[in-house]
Amino acid sequence: MNEWNRTELADFLEVEGIGLLYFYTPLCGTCQVASRMLQIVEELVDIPMGKMNLNFYPDMAENFAIESVPCLLMIKNGTVQETIYAFHSVPFLLEKIKSYLG
Repeated sequence: MNEWNRTELADFLEVEGIGLLYFYTPLCGTCQVASRMLQIVEELVDIPMGKMNLNFYPDMAENFAIESVPCLLMIKNGTVQETIYAFHSVPFLLEKIKSYLG
């Protein structure tokens, strides 16, 4: 999953379709586990996915009403459809994603 900057995020939000935006911080242990889960998910589904270190973009926490990390935003046509904080498992994430692709 590629690390995005503000420009890449803006471009992503302008595109029609489904995508994922993952917010994390490097020292968060739960974020490291979530990152590994998302690496597997990325290999199994073909949708745009990006990640951003919330330490570098604190204003994004306010813009997207992020309460904690890890945080995964399900985005459809530039609008947040769902915010996920508890990643549970790879199958859980796949089911969530597939529910938006259906």
